[in-house]
Amino acid sequence: MSVFTTVTPDDLSVFLKRYSIGSLVELKGIAAGITNTNYFVTTTHGRYVLTLFETLKHDELPYYVNLLAHLAQHGIAVAAPIANLDDANVDTLNGKPTLLVNCLPGAVIDHPNAAQCRQVGEMLAQMHLAARHYAGRMANPRGPSWWAQTAAEVYGFMGEADAAQLQAEIALQAQHRFDHLPAGVIHADLFRDNALMDGDRVGGFIDFYYACNDVLLYDVAITLNDWCVEENGDIDAERARALLTGYQSVRPFEPAETDAWPLMLRAAAIRFWVSRLYDFHKPAAGEMTFAKDPAHFQRVLGLHAGRSDFWL
Repeated sequence: MSVFTTVTPDDLSVFLKRYSIGSLVELKGIAAGITNTNYFVTTTHGRYVLTLFETLKHDELPYYVNLLAHLAQHGIAVAAPIANLDDANVDTLNGKPTLLVNCLPGAVIDHPNAAQCRQVGEMLAQMHLAARHYAGRMANPRGPSWWAQTAAEVYGFMGEADAAQLQAEIALQAQHRFDHLPAGVIHADLFRDNALMDGDRVGGFIDFYYACNDVLLYDVAITLNDWCVEENGDIDAERARALLTGYQSVRPFEPAETDAWPLMLRAAAIRFWVSRLYDFHKPAAGEMTFAKDPAHFQRVLGLHAGRSDFWL
């Protein structure tokens, strides 16, 4: 994602001697997102992605790295980790835990069509099923408790009406529990910039560093809120139905999930409204970093609150 830690060609040339992927040809920073430092790395053997973790420590990474390996083993299109000559998937570069993975085919798309949304929904369901027997466990670090605690840090920056809206939505969610819904490993951040499309086919899902164990329906809501959204925050019905049809062709919703769906869409919008508010008002210092518009998910949330058609 954004470049917080600078890596020079000389730095990387020394680093690559610990791997069997050839010598450096090109190094290019990836200027998008707000969490980790990512670079495209081209060597004499191929093209890779290098990630330097800005907040996660070595001992926090096995859940994510082993998950990638597990999903790849089960045929899900993800970038599997590349081990160094010491057979370690996670290395260190410029003082940061570091991971190398293969580049996947395809590209990020800004304006998906219904066929692409259907394919994303289908692969998301396949990923949920493939992860059923993954042994790792990670509670969602950005669940409802985090929303409430983080929102308290930004209310002072907000207008009175906006703050009241957010407080009311968080209070509404607190009145409901979803522990009875199917749960498992979720991506938790499957936005358009975290999937590569190769035509209408999914080239791969990327950036699993918010992955955790939580309600599967929440993952679907997060995905739909980005892949099917219009610029004004409303949802395109054709794309929404396509994504949900694709998902349910693999894992149909249970009746309790259908009942919870309207509130889950709002929960997914709250999570990203709060995180964007925090990143906007309390940004991390870094090179080539971008704070995304918090008002976008406020609009998404407001429209969900008044919605009657949920595309099921």
